[in-house]
Amino acid sequence: MKIYLWLGAVLIINILSACSKNEIVTVIRSEVEVFDPVDVDKTHDQAVFMHYMPWFETKESSSNNSWGYHWSMANQDPDIVDADGKHQIASHFYPKIGPYHSGDKDVIEYHLLLMKYAGIDGVLIDWYGSFDLNDYAINRENTEQLIELIDEVGLKFAIVYEDRFLDQIVDAGMASNMENAAKADMQYLQTNYFSHPNYYQVNNQPLLLVFGPNQLNTPEVWTAAFSGLTTKPTFLTYAEQSGKAGNNAQGEYAWVFEGNEVAEDEFYNSRIQDIELAMGSAYPGFVDFYEEGGAGDIINFTIDHADGVTFSSKLQKVKNADVDMVQLITWNDFGEGTIIEPTLEFGFSYVEKVREFAGVSSTNVVFEDIYNMYLLRKKYADKQLVQKKLDQAFYYFVSMQTDKALLKLGSIE
Repeated sequence: MKIYLWLGAVLIINILSACSKNEIVTVIRSEVEVFDPVDVDKTHDQAVFMHYMPWFETKESSSNNSWGYHWSMANQDPDIVDADGKHQIASHFYPKIGPYHSGDKDVIEYHLLLMKYAGIDGVLIDWYGSFDLNDYAINRENTEQLIELIDEVGLKFAIVYEDRFLDQIVDAGMASNMENAAKADMQYLQTNYFSHPNYYQVNNQPLLLVFGPNQLNTPEVWTAAFSGLTTKPTFLTYAEQSGKAGNNAQGEYAWVFEGNEVAEDEFYNSRIQDIELAMGSAYPGFVDFYEEGGAGDIINFTIDHADGVTFSSKLQKVKNADVDMVQLITWNDFGEGTIIEPTLEFGFSYVEKVREFAGVSSTNVVFEDIYNMYLLRKKYADKQLVQKKLDQAFYYFVSMQTDKALLKLGSIE
């Protein structure tokens, strides 16, 4: 279905004369043909999810005019720019678009379109809860900016809940105990996310992962946390951790196995036989920046990217596994170096590997074009007529009219 919105020239002139700047933008953009999203044709039958971090802030987006922790950690200064134009960031790898604000709509558009054309079905959003402590409120706002565009792109999403800092919520006097803090978070998820039409459902229940658990380590506390929900989630814990949630958990998901091939093989060969639902994983490597960034030596392993060989082998392993769902780790954890997002070091090679893994059958490989669209968004940020053309290209992209999208971009360049 398409909606064609058109205002005659005379009517536009009359309206523009009486409009504010923001209203003028709305009128100009009303000429865009808005198309419903169309799924990418692909052959792979496992549901493919991308783990996503919404926690990046720039000086322009922060309330205190400083770079967010995940670009700077304790000792990096992104205001320092080298001769090649690269900011000093807390990572061994550098995003192709440079350090960004996770709530920037242009960034979100770029990320989601790349994922769509790589054959990703949904985004698993790393979520620290509903309380306004540390940078959790900013992360939540960025998450909701992401969700706002997911519907238009045509992807699903689900939440990966971080329970590791619930004790800090209690210490700050925001909840009487950790289970009540978690219960409030679950209520927030139910009210704001679970009923969203694009929230991923398993057996008519919202899919929910927990990174751990770390703080809520008994079935009783999870029963209390879920007690206020109308529909309990399909709940997955980290591998070998579902016992901490008891009957509240329906399964487990694989994560980075710290370079331990034995543990990884045990999960796929035996552990998945003992649980109701299993989600596999694939990752390109693990090269963290914590010690260099002054965050402490908290990781004692490294997994070499090996010029893409690691990712290819992990994708093949999970493709052969008896699992219905796959989590790709991660889109953009630059601090841990598990990045699938295009970087200066690897270009588009990782999204191309995902595309091959998913069996995307479209003949158009448009990753470079989506990147160029992002550059045009920024180059012509104050040119509303150009932005209108880019809006049109966006709707061509999401509806799989790629030839038209490329023609529209070409008319700008």
